Amino acid sequence: MVYLNYNNLDNETQQKLMSVSKEDVEHKFGNDLKKYAKENHINYDTLLDEEAMRNLYSYTFIFNL
Repeated sequence: MVYLNYNNLDNETQQKLMSVSKEDVEHKFGNDLKKYAKENHINYDTLLDEEAMRNLYSYTFIFNL
């Protein structure tokens, strides 16, 4: 679960969430993503960004008002 202050959803907070998601994806699927990117001639960083964005939808967010 991710706890957020509803009044603080600025760009900095969004970037922090994205970096946490990237770390999570890289930890779970890093080797598979690297292999997939190499086999399909895809930029690894772009693939990681896309997967991190998808990963955000799997989080449970709790907003404090």
